[in-house]
Amino acid sequence: MATLLVGCGGGGGGVRDGAAPDRGGESSSPPPRSTATGKNVRALARSVPVGLRIPAIEVDTPVMKLGLAPDGSVEVPPIEADDRAGWYGHSPTPGQKGPSVILGHVTVGSYGDGVFRDLKRLRRGDRIEARLANGTAAQFTVSAVRTVPQAKFPTDDVYGDVGRPELRLITCGGPRSGDGYRDSVIVFAELSGGSGSP
Repeated sequence: MATLLVGCGGGGGGVRDGAAPDRGGESSSPPPRSTATGKNVRALARSVPVGLRIPAIEVDTPVMKLGLAPDGSVEVPPIEADDRAGWYGHSPTPGQKGPSVILGHVTVGSYGDGVFRDLKRLRRGDRIEARLANGTAAQFTVSAVRTVPQAKFPTDDVYGDVGRPELRLITCGGPRSGDGYRDSVIVFAELSGGSGSP
């Protein structure tokens, strides 16, 4: 697996990915604890996410596919007025075993607020729904929300293998630093169910 992280900067304060920093330091918050909601929930079939709904922060957005930029960093959604989230296509699809990663901007330059502007307000137990291309929906429950300095981005916690279906939502956070932000906000969530046809 490639060593990746999400950083913030450039383009008016969106999400930017780059090479991983030294991971010797730990973030200020402990690793997420299991919500135990998904203990007996079966993984879902592979299906690309097409939408994301987070009722607690009034997010209902289309999801685009992201890959790798020419420099090997993870692509991010374009900074446009019709801001939307993006699924990192080299991660599992939502509901598959492993960490599915979705990125979004906190601000989109001169356009104002980004789709994940309120991500840091999520709390343990909040619900997230990923709508999938095959007509089903993967339902997740938030297990932890962490704000971490860019220099201590927990790459393994975000992109590393896990034994169950999980979701990571990532955006920028903390104070502005130059043309970006100092921190990343990371939401950890576990699959709690699925709905729809097949």
